[in-house]
Amino acid sequence: MTDAPKNKQGTLHLIPVGLGEAEINDWLPQQVQSTAGGLKLYIAENAKTARAFLKLTPLAQPLQEITIHELGQRIDDAALQAWMQPLRAGQDIGLVSEAGCPAVADPGARAVSIAHSWGINVKPWVGPSSILLGLMASGLDGQRFAFHGYAPVDAAERVKQLKSWELTSAKQKQTQLLIETPYRNNAMFNSLIENLKGNTRLCIARSLTTGDEWVRTFTIAQWKSQPAPVLDKHPTLFLFLAV
Repeated sequence: MTDAPKNKQGTLHLIPVGLGEAEINDWLPQQVQSTAGGLKLYIAENAKTARAFLKLTPLAQPLQEITIHELGQRIDDAALQAWMQPLRAGQDIGLVSEAGCPAVADPGARAVSIAHSWGINVKPWVGPSSILLGLMASGLDGQRFAFHGYAPVDAAERVKQLKSWELTSAKQKQTQLLIETPYRNNAMFNSLIENLKGNTRLCIARSLTTGDEWVRTFTIAQWKSQPAPVLDKHPTLFLFLAV
């Protein structure tokens, strides 16, 4: 007598979304679009952004029939695990970030951790990552790099942190990557050129994958000798490498 087959578990699909307004075929493969459009259950950093993304995909059912759980800071592990229970019953779930790749600088990593603890298959799909795209285009060291997320908001603390990262960059020959809230991009740019050394190379990667995409790398001294880039309200990645 053979054992009864175990219930097949679902898969947690990690689906990248766009970094800005652009034709979906320019940044997401057709297979990923089809997979995304066929899922009936999502966990998202932002439900509104997730719905906007899904409207671009070939949906297998009306958008109103797709359940989207919003993973805010107040959602505890018990609630998140309850949302993920369908995985154990064989249903696939999609995980999306507000922009770019889920679980990278994104609260979705919590869901991935739970899936692994349950022995659930996790499927990462190809799509845009501002961190990797910016690093690719920067010409800076792509072997050793560190992504820090946001620098401190307080001006004095921000300067202290930038100088500390610059020391680490020079010592370890390591590219430093950070982001900023778009409306504070100009302040961040000014902090960088005012406080980093003249021979440190700084890359500005603006609005990647969109019609406003713009990537330039110069030394701090060179940045100071030209007009400041237009960064206000544009998603921007800052990268620098000290010597």
